[in-house]
Amino acid sequence: MSQSQKVLVAGAGKSGIAAAQLLLDMGGEVVLYDGNEQLDADRLKKKFEDADRISVVLGELKRTDLLGVEMCVISPGISLETPFVAVLDEAGIPIWSEIQLAYQCAKGKLIAITGTNGKTTTTALTGEIMKAYFDDVYVVGNIGIPYTQVAMKTEDDTVTVAEVSSFQLETIMDFRPNVSAILNITPDHLNRHHTMECYTAVKESIASNQTEEDTCVLNYDDPALREFGESEERKPKVVFFSSRQKLKDGYFLDGDQICFAENGKAEPLLDVREMQLLGRHNYENVMAAIAISRAMGVPLPVIQKAVKAFKAVEHRIEFVLERSGVKYYNDSKGTNPDAAIQAIRAMPGPTLLIAGGYDKEASYDEWIEAFEGKVRYLVLIGQTRDKIAQCAKAHGFYDIMYAEDMSEAVRVCASYANMGDNVLLSPACASWGMFRDYEERGEIFKECVRSL
Repeated sequence: MSQSQKVLVAGAGKSGIAAAQLLLDMGGEVVLYDGNEQLDADRLKKKFEDADRISVVLGELKRTDLLGVEMCVISPGISLETPFVAVLDEAGIPIWSEIQLAYQCAKGKLIAITGTNGKTTTTALTGEIMKAYFDDVYVVGNIGIPYTQVAMKTEDDTVTVAEVSSFQLETIMDFRPNVSAILNITPDHLNRHHTMECYTAVKESIASNQTEEDTCVLNYDDPALREFGESEERKPKVVFFSSRQKLKDGYFLDGDQICFAENGKAEPLLDVREMQLLGRHNYENVMAAIAISRAMGVPLPVIQKAVKAFKAVEHRIEFVLERSGVKYYNDSKGTNPDAAIQAIRAMPGPTLLIAGGYDKEASYDEWIEAFEGKVRYLVLIGQTRDKIAQCAKAHGFYDIMYAEDMSEAVRVCASYANMGDNVLLSPACASWGMFRDYEERGEIFKECVRSL
């Protein structure tokens, strides 16, 4: 892309602002667009320098707003089915994701991690391992810092670790990580992708531009990913990991040992009892991080030390405190049923579960079946509470209570919990409607717990 281009940046959130700033730093001109006409245009412009060539458009996007625009950078939260996208298509304006823009501008080596669940933990852990070995490392993406925010700071010896969502992958062009990883694919965001086939294809596109020089790390236990990795069309070197079976080649869990096998010869690498992460899903995240790190040339002792020191990511089965013999865990990042199943399985004993939120058109049957022998009470909040309650009763689970907000939910759990029980916030739903995002939901939960 030329530095003097006029670019439409769609979405005035964190990633949109970072993308606009990057384009301006490159000498481009930006039209910052957001469909929310309630936003304050003057306040948005104050995020930039007076000399910056930027204009703000709110509400409906008109053809006249696109005069001279050569490209659009779209924020990941905006669906490609939003009406203004049709206006862009009619005008023949190409659409890039912000990770594609960042990739065009960045230098050095790139690790890109996707999957329905486990992305944040795996990205954070991989970032810690990289920082223990390389001098210049950035950890970006859904994990908090937009890739576009650091792209211009990267050098030839930089290693960037990016958490990448399906939304970001929808509009990549030549995005090519040196090492990619797809951790798992389970139903999520079907309100946006509509079918599992479409959702799977978008996830797998993370490896679409990789060559024989690159590596793709895949979960052998996921049938779609196993088929994807074993396809003769795959160009990058494929490395599998499995928590359920011993592999002839790849990383696998054998009892308490994470092992690596090559041509059928296996060696133990790490005892999971020496780690600070709970649960089989986290052992999978660790195996993926080890596979990525070894593909990047990091020595095993460096990896082992970093893994043993690593603590759970905030909002992902995060221990909050123990009060009156009851332990409280924050799993606000459990925004879909599969993630919430992992959290239930990781609980060390009887559990009172707080769940519910925004409806992403998910199915809750498998999640509720995972309650057996573990969940004592289900406390429901948010838009989906009736839908979840109906599903739970259909599966014979009747110990259900409603709460109007997080504070009431926490108080109800505290009053019904016995010594030795766990109280877990793992909503199996998105946070929208009641909270700004899953971070705010988790922080409010923790505040309510601390104020008991």
